[in-house]
Amino acid sequence: MSNTIIKNGNILAINDGVINFTTGNIIIENGNITYIGSKTPSSFDTFDTVIKGENSVYIPGLVNTHTHATMALMRGHGDDLKLQDWLEKKMWPMERKLIEEDIKNGTLLSILEMVKTGTTTFLDMFDKMDIVAEAIESSGMRACLVDGLISTGSTTRDNENLLKAKEFSKNWHKKAEGRITVMMGPHSTYTCEPQYIEKIIDVAKELKLPLHTHLSENKYEFDLIKSLYGKSPVEHLNSLGFFSNPCLVAHCVHLTKSDINLLYENNVNVSHNPSSNLKLGSGIAPIPTLLEKGINVSIGTDSAASNNTLDMLSELRLAALIHKGLSNDPTVLSAGEMIQIGTIKGAKSLFLDNIGQLSIGMEADIISIDLEKSNMYPKSCLLSHIIYSLPSNNIKDVWIKGERVVSNGICTTLDEEKILFNAEKSYKRLTQ
Repeated sequence: MSNTIIKNGNILAINDGVINFTTGNIIIENGNITYIGSKTPSSFDTFDTVIKGENSVYIPGLVNTHTHATMALMRGHGDDLKLQDWLEKKMWPMERKLIEEDIKNGTLLSILEMVKTGTTTFLDMFDKMDIVAEAIESSGMRACLVDGLISTGSTTRDNENLLKAKEFSKNWHKKAEGRITVMMGPHSTYTCEPQYIEKIIDVAKELKLPLHTHLSENKYEFDLIKSLYGKSPVEHLNSLGFFSNPCLVAHCVHLTKSDINLLYENNVNVSHNPSSNLKLGSGIAPIPTLLEKGINVSIGTDSAASNNTLDMLSELRLAALIHKGLSNDPTVLSAGEMIQIGTIKGAKSLFLDNIGQLSIGMEADIISIDLEKSNMYPKSCLLSHIIYSLPSNNIKDVWIKGERVVSNGICTTLDEEKILFNAEKSYKRLTQ
């Protein structure tokens, strides 16, 4: 790994919830941040790369805590439909046509979009995750991977799929120089039989892995689970022992007061996916209430098929604005809170303690933002500009584990033209 020094940059620091901007140098050695401060080395000869940081601000890489990378191939394929119609009539039929090449092409398309818009870590839930893992390994990206399990109606087939997910987890957890971690995951309460969810929980405990699932995403799911089991989806998972294991759940749009208490009491992390929930007409999660309760909340884009972008900056802005408007309170979800939700709280949701903030000893997942764009003037409040004004094309450089994967807006680890060509080829094959 190369050693890098960033000189005289504007650096965002988060310490115990307090945010400060300082001017100074960042030294990256062997993938880690080894120095942040105003002291200037006597010589720069020991560094492979010296970067002038005067016109940039450096912040932690963004953490997307829920998406489905392959589904970038389905962007625009089933818009303006209700969730169940969208899944059953558009998404699942196309997913059944996917071959390994398509999964690779869709994953790389998502990685390309994410890394160029400042995301350095993402959680991905899908099928055939070995192919996804290989794409991540070659790209230099960081990811938490979940083989999403669904009840098929055949106990034999379900057990075979669970065994495959178990083997995948054992093979890939903490691989790719530690950039890949793994969770176990039933897709949802409405696609998995209770006994199957219990089996998945047992495997997660055996492997000492966290759990991930979709939860209380829409009213249909809430009413269905209530009619089947006499419990809300949250209460249903709790009764199965899901929350006895470390976990992250996505959505949580429809929650009762009892549900919120259960999430808090069990230290459940919640991934808020505002664009997808709005676009699919699912509703708006009660995020201010969850935060006030003390629940850790992060942000996910969901897939490009339901968002339709993977741009975390726009997702952070939207989350702040909708909750201010919904609550009639402009102090809700401040810019300072949102930057933490997109970075350090995202890392916490994925059970990663080595990323999410810029400090000595952390792995160097860093993005630089161009301060000399018109949308960053006047230079009144840098934090406000990052959350409310910043388009993703202001991002110049991206480092993941100390490697510069985007340089002046261009990917260094990916063939952008080839990825776009292959993605279009897969889409045409899938829609023939």
